[in-house]
Amino acid sequence: MSVIGIDHVQLAMPAGQETQARSFYAEVLGLAEIPKPPDLARRGGCWFETGRVKIHLGVDMNFHPATRAHPGLLVDDLQDISARCRARGFEIVPGGSFEGYQRVFVTDPFGNRLELLQKS
Repeated sequence: MSVIGIDHVQLAMPAGQETQARSFYAEVLGLAEIPKPPDLARRGGCWFETGRVKIHLGVDMNFHPATRAHPGLLVDDLQDISARCRARGFEIVPGGSFEGYQRVFVTDPFGNRLELLQKS
């Protein structure tokens, strides 16, 4: 028996901030929001999914942003997504490149760190 993949990544968010989550994850990053199962929807938060990428944002009443731990999201146009982030007021922090990738970092509206990578 072994791990065969990752189903989703969960990030925390403060209560009542679903509008900000939708603005960033759907409008800026381009991920589609999917409905949460009814028994989980009453807890708040949002789920986003596109292809093999699934990001769940769950409400944490003692919220603290993940400022170091982060998901690394592969993108097909790093320049375009960086420009969309900047246009909405999100700072893009250069991450340098490493063999085969270019990368930057951005924080979501709640302070969670995200790494955006494009294959060179």
